[in-house]
Amino acid sequence: MTLSSPLLLVVGLLVTAALAWAAVVSGRRRRAALAAAGVAAPGGRRARLGVGLTLSGVAVLAVATAGPTAMVPVPRTAGTVILAVDVSNSMGAQDVAPNRLAAAQRAARAFVAAQPDSVDIGVVAFERGALTTARPDADHSVALAAINRLKLSGGTSLGAAIMASLTAITGRQVALGREDAPPPDIGYWPSATIVILSDGQNQGPDVERAAMVAQRAGIQIHTVGVGTVAGATVKVDGFHLRTALDEETLTLIAKTTGGTYQPASDAARLDGIADTIDLRLTVSDEPLPLAGGLIGLALALLTVGAALTVLRSGRVI
Repeated sequence: MTLSSPLLLVVGLLVTAALAWAAVVSGRRRRAALAAAGVAAPGGRRARLGVGLTLSGVAVLAVATAGPTAMVPVPRTAGTVILAVDVSNSMGAQDVAPNRLAAAQRAARAFVAAQPDSVDIGVVAFERGALTTARPDADHSVALAAINRLKLSGGTSLGAAIMASLTAITGRQVALGREDAPPPDIGYWPSATIVILSDGQNQGPDVERAAMVAQRAGIQIHTVGVGTVAGATVKVDGFHLRTALDEETLTLIAKTTGGTYQPASDAARLDGIADTIDLRLTVSDEPLPLAGGLIGLALALLTVGAALTVLRSGRVI
């Protein structure tokens, strides 16, 4: 237990001690006066009990005024979602208005807005490489700011997107290593989910191996296809390149991990992904103010103590 104003506790206890001393002196004087008058002092058990309860109430009130706070374990449900957004140059195609990246950002913002604060959300931006632009956090404004900052650049590596997302989830660097090496074991993270928003135009290797790492860790990957199968032409460094939505690769990633694939035209269905997140039960210490309860106890003690004292002696002390 901690106190916000320890000095008030010291003052309150001194006041309580002074009242106790006054009660003892008053009792002695009363008994002496009765003895001098030749009157036997009545049994004072009830009166002493009343005085004791009254002083106890004052002592409890002194503790309450000091602002006591206790740290208590509070259970809460929590999960982690990583939004991996494709920022490769192909996402500048305008087959989805106003362009693919803007559509992905709109869908990502809508998804964030639908999540409770018990879900930590992080953002990974990927092209040939991948970068965590917002670590998982219950403050969703951080994720929204990261989504709004996304800019077009480079090619596309879905494998890098998955590995960077796993790094953000576990808090440590996750790498595939050589192709002949077994996939890394990153532990079991069933309360984590990855949502990839991309046109699926992958230029990097190891997509399936990366998905297998997530699958072994119990992490579902949901993919959202941004673009059209018919495709569009995008201008990159003075060249006109044809780009189309690769649903096959995005579907493979989702199926490997037990997730789902859906096109951006159904982006509203992103809200349903929240239902698949396996929220974990965590326990964290949170401050609990005790002053209110102590004040109630003090008032009860003071009331009962005063009533007993008055009924026995006709005086409060």
